[in-house]
Amino acid sequence: MDTAHGSAPDVMHAAIVTGPGQLSVETRPLPEPLSGQVRVKLEGCGVCASNLTPWAGPEWMTFPTEPGGLGHEGWGSVDAIGEDVTGLHIGDRVAILSYHAYATHDIADAAMVVPLPEELDGQPFPGEPLGCAMNVFRRSNIENGKTVAIIGIGFLGSLLTQLATAAGARVIAISRRPYAVEVAARMGAAETVLMDDHWRIIESVQKLTDGKFCDCVIEAVGKQWPLDLAGELTKERGRLIIAGYHQDGPRQVNMQLWNWRGLDVINAHERDPAIYMQGIRDAIEAVRRGKIDPRSLYTHVYPLERLDEALDATRDRPDGFLKALVQYS
Repeated sequence: MDTAHGSAPDVMHAAIVTGPGQLSVETRPLPEPLSGQVRVKLEGCGVCASNLTPWAGPEWMTFPTEPGGLGHEGWGSVDAIGEDVTGLHIGDRVAILSYHAYATHDIADAAMVVPLPEELDGQPFPGEPLGCAMNVFRRSNIENGKTVAIIGIGFLGSLLTQLATAAGARVIAISRRPYAVEVAARMGAAETVLMDDHWRIIESVQKLTDGKFCDCVIEAVGKQWPLDLAGELTKERGRLIIAGYHQDGPRQVNMQLWNWRGLDVINAHERDPAIYMQGIRDAIEAVRRGKIDPRSLYTHVYPLERLDEALDATRDRPDGFLKALVQYS
């Protein structure tokens, strides 16, 4: 196994969720990569809304979590390499898809590690959500001249607004927070609509589209009402993209409406790690080429010891909040 020269510390710091809304940061021995794995000295990790249900402590949740558990949006530099790894070197700056990244170090299979180009030096790069945006965009099949409604302008919705606008689409951004619709306008949305009253939104979009509604609607919230709204805003033979993470139970759909309009409904969540990794590679290229610029979307940054505050902010979404990062160096 190769390790970084002169790396004296043999311990790491890792966050452990000890109970609902409770966190501790503990010192643990550094993990060693096995064959086909690398260890990454993490610079930081993005905070994902999917963490919020475990953070709240539902009945099925087991505490304490594994060290670094729940974190899966890490980036950093390779500092140890196991046997049978090719194409990666000590010191390479990388984005990783791993699952214990709320820690100063994590282990990942070499196939789940993507080198970052020099142009991105100094920039945070939470690969998983950036890759998710690229994969959702690919599944959406957005074309020049089409009208696209995006419901929910968080980190994902903001990136999709950038991507759809760059593809030549007319974007109608719909979100409940005034700050979020301001962000959408900066990202290129042609029109913005506050998500306040169901029928008023439908009437507004109907007027904006001369009664035709939208070629494509992306639901990026993960709640029942936005899902209901998405169907109403999709035109006949249009495409409804479910990008929101519906993690809190069953949903009902207006099958009469979906059936009558002949909607194409796409669940844009990927579960194949290889597709996730391709999305991360696509995101790297999109940032390099200026198709997306996520830097202004990282609105709140916390040290690891304040991960609990980062999770709470992700839940409560104070004014001016869009995406939290925890950074370790």
